Amino acid sequence: MNPGLFVLLAVAGGLGAVLRFALDGAVRQAVGSRWPWGTALINVSGSFLLGLLTALAGHGLPPGLLPVLGTGLLGGYTTFSTASVETVRLIQQGRAAASLVYGLGVLVASVAAALLGLALGA
Repeated sequence: MNPGLFVLLAVAGGLGAVLRFALDGAVRQAVGSRWPWGTALINVSGSFLLGLLTALAGHGLPPGLLPVLGTGLLGGYTTFSTASVETVRLIQQGRAAASLVYGLGVLVASVAAALLGLALGA
């Protein structure tokens, strides 16, 4: 990897993390924190955007843009680990059914969003 790409990936990843933090905070403020809506929204929207970018890469997207936006920006933006911890926290709160719905729901919705992004970009 050349130094320029390394720097772009790092900056894009940092920007994605800041976007995730800001959006999650805004969602928590708007709807509360009993249910992790922010992380769900982030992972579903990130999956859609990555699907779209991946499809567009085959239609003239500049070659260096996919790693920077996909791996960097969207890699910093989405967060499987936070979704996993939030699923476990629901179990710890005695909300096993909510945990199951959340964990599977985010997974299914994220895969569907990626599929939609791929289809729209094709």
